Amino acid sequence: METPKPYEIPKKLVLDAYRRVKANRGAAGVDGQSIEAFEADLKNNLYKIWNRMSSGSYFPPPVKAVEIPKKAGGVRVLGVPTVADRVAQMVVKMTLEPKVEPIFHPDSYGYRPGKSAVGALQVTRERCWRYDWVVELDIKGLFDNIDHGLLMRAVRWHTDCPWVLLYIQRWLTAPFQREDGTLEARGKGTPQGGVVSPLLANLFMHYAFDAWMVRNHPEQPFERYADDGVAHCRQEADAERLKADLVKRFAECGLELHPTKTRIVYCKDDDRRKTYANTSFDFLGYTFRPRRSKSRHGKFFINFTPAVSRKAQTAMRQTVHDWRVHLKNDKAIEDLSRMFNPIIRGWLQYYGSFYKSELYGVLRHINRALVHWARRKFKKLARHRRRAEHWLGQLAQRQPELFAHWQMGILPAAE
Repeated sequence: METPKPYEIPKKLVLDAYRRVKANRGAAGVDGQSIEAFEADLKNNLYKIWNRMSSGSYFPPPVKAVEIPKKAGGVRVLGVPTVADRVAQMVVKMTLEPKVEPIFHPDSYGYRPGKSAVGALQVTRERCWRYDWVVELDIKGLFDNIDHGLLMRAVRWHTDCPWVLLYIQRWLTAPFQREDGTLEARGKGTPQGGVVSPLLANLFMHYAFDAWMVRNHPEQPFERYADDGVAHCRQEADAERLKADLVKRFAECGLELHPTKTRIVYCKDDDRRKTYANTSFDFLGYTFRPRRSKSRHGKFFINFTPAVSRKAQTAMRQTVHDWRVHLKNDKAIEDLSRMFNPIIRGWLQYYGSFYKSELYGVLRHINRALVHWARRKFKKLARHRRRAEHWLGQLAQRQPELFAHWQMGILPAAE
């Protein structure tokens, strides 16, 4: 008979948490253990997590610091927990999330069940048609700078579960382990890459921004996706006042708005003739700006609407370049389809949600890469680009299912 534990944590909760972690995949942490290696002794590994969490003796290992290049330059540091720690974090997330999710604002879209970036973009587009002005928010390093005291106060407001509070506190102070093995203590922030971090960041931002906006600027709607957000105003003076208030508010919460990237934008279109310095903004990989559109009756007009941003296009082109398709002449076209089509389909589903034609340049870039592959693959096509385009175009017409953009009619022969 097992000795009673100080904390009652159901074993089934640990098993369910593991299943979610497995579904999300993810890289190994500081111990180098993969999901597959963890599964090799699954029953024992899960029991150890449950036993230690239930007894209060679970201490998270250091978080592996991984530098990820930003699209705009510089690097973002992700904190990658071990597989076992991800399971432990998921146990806490699954316990805390049902308590806080119902109080979150409907216009908070990031990392929430039933919410999506496309949903945020849809609402943003509609509100830009109704409101003339936007305040574009850029928070400097939200995940790196969250105040632990303020965050724990918010957590305690929603739960008095002692083990949830205990382990969140321990995760917040678990050190980073750099590539050379050195440990870096942390006195603020919650590692971007942790399982429970997005929920904690949303809880912090709910009180720092969402609920504050409802109390202090109820007439100015907003959309927020984690640390990215925009707010809408009817008058320029309202936007100026809101921007100034937000700078003060975030300073009170220990955060800083980027002084040049936090901007006021005029949503210029055919009916809005004012001259203003900023008439575009980026949000979630899309650029909102005046664009030539066509009405249902065939009439052209200027509409303030989103399309895939140049930064996102550059990142996609770089990804295609990194595929090194032309060096894979040992592969059949079906192999390339299996390797790359899921990524292309994902781009189309997301970046093709609004003003799809802006994405066509990237899709043609993919076709050029495939043509280059064909010329390396087949000797008869090596010296004849046009012939290679024609051959690939014929293939695309016969088997459009190979690549998602071929099914849209973006064919190599049309280059």
